[in-house]
Amino acid sequence: MTEAELYSVYKGVYVPKDLHPPESLKYCEDFAFRPDDVLIVTYPKSGTTWMQEVVPLIVSEGDLTPVLTVPNWDRVPWLEEHRAILLGLEQRPSPRVFATHFHRHMMNESYFKTKPRVLYVMRNPKDVFTSSFHYYGMASYLVNPGSQDEFMEKFLDGTIIFGSWFDHVKGWIGAEEQESILHIFYEEMIADLKGSVEKIAKFLGKPLSPDVTEKIAEHCVFKNMKQNKMSNFSLVPEQYMDQKKSEFMRKGIAGDWKNHFTEAQQQRFNSVYKDKMRDVKFKFTWD
Repeated sequence: MTEAELYSVYKGVYVPKDLHPPESLKYCEDFAFRPDDVLIVTYPKSGTTWMQEVVPLIVSEGDLTPVLTVPNWDRVPWLEEHRAILLGLEQRPSPRVFATHFHRHMMNESYFKTKPRVLYVMRNPKDVFTSSFHYYGMASYLVNPGSQDEFMEKFLDGTIIFGSWFDHVKGWIGAEEQESILHIFYEEMIADLKGSVEKIAKFLGKPLSPDVTEKIAEHCVFKNMKQNKMSNFSLVPEQYMDQKKSEFMRKGIAGDWKNHFTEAQQQRFNSVYKDKMRDVKFKFTWD
């Protein structure tokens, strides 16, 4: 199926119609934030699922109950998805934890007025591309990726769901409200998950004991998290995600793109990256 059949355009980017019908986008547009809300912001395939595990455990001070009994899409719902309407988010006690794939310019009026706390997770775009290529091949609500060369051109042009990775990252790292944003990298979480948990907990004003930090980090190691049916998307019906084609939680590593890119693809990606990011002074883990 084509983009016209599967996607709608919202604030300039493609969103899947199945996940983001008009009524859910309207709900998100009208949503009222609180100052102590925690918003996990990611471009798709940049570590959202990981943060949906880590942050609730920090908030619960290491109590595993919420992550072992509640699916991650209800535990940390995407504000723009249809599930959000059904969950009574207005009645949830603070601190509420949400996720979004929105660009900064797509955020609603309440966001800019209230300035909730934002955890912005970034990942090497080559790995984002590689993970996305597999994801598009197993999800029925997304346009088939075609060949890797074909999908790379769409990725680099931003003609995929949630638009351009480059625009997404530049919008959030250039945000005026930096005092309420913590930038964190997928790669630093892989290199030092315990240190990353400490960093996030400090930002959220939830200092943890060394034992609790260790417990959270141990639970959130990829191989352990992948076994959690509340987090690995195994509860999603096969008609929406066919995990026989590709697991939703596939490898959870940095640098997997090196196993998939040809030399020509690497040169093509590097050329576009250099052009689009030429004026960006922000220091990324992969530069």
